[in-house]
Amino acid sequence: MNVVRAFKAVAWSFFGVRKRSEYERDVAELKPQHVIVAGVISAALFVLVLVLIVKWVISSGIAAG
Repeated sequence: MNVVRAFKAVAWSFFGVRKRSEYERDVAELKPQHVIVAGVISAALFVLVLVLIVKWVISSGIAAG
């Protein structure tokens, strides 16, 4: 399940928190292609969630004050 492991590594990197032993294990076991794909997908999902939150706030009238 290297793909799942790649997503976990990307998720931890978004927060900037990672044990050195886990980092070294990821470097040894993960393929760069998996990490790149997981990173692009995760970034796209992050942007999509932000856009949906902004649309919800604007449509609910909270932003109007």
